[in-house]
Amino acid sequence: MTDDRHQHNAACHCGTVRFRVRLADAFNTIRRCTCSYCRMRGAIAVSANLADIEFIEGEDNLTLYEFNTRTAKHYFCKTCGIYTHHQRRSTPTQFGINVACLEGVSPFDFPEIPVMDGVTHPSDSGGKARVAGVLRFEKAE
Repeated sequence: MTDDRHQHNAACHCGTVRFRVRLADAFNTIRRCTCSYCRMRGAIAVSANLADIEFIEGEDNLTLYEFNTRTAKHYFCKTCGIYTHHQRRSTPTQFGINVACLEGVSPFDFPEIPVMDGVTHPSDSGGKARVAGVLRFEKAE
């Protein structure tokens, strides 16, 4: 069976951490989050299955940050500090990939980004994931 999903090259800002990733559903899973950590981090993420990331170099230069339930695992380059990816709390079989790390992709390429309610996380409430709002980007004329 062949995997026809597009493979993306990715890297942190300084290029020490380099990886390839296949997204779970192209850019259809793109999102931001309102949890205390994501509010401060400000990154836009897209989903990939755990098996669909391959580190080319610098995996040993990643550092890990965990908080609260320690289910989500957030990875950063030790050199430049850029968040590259995290193991998702809501779906631990997936990574959230920082779209800004994907070669040729900018967070500003997307006119609207759903913002998920991470304050009332489905893992805590027993409910379904809920969209809290939409982040919009309009290019200046």
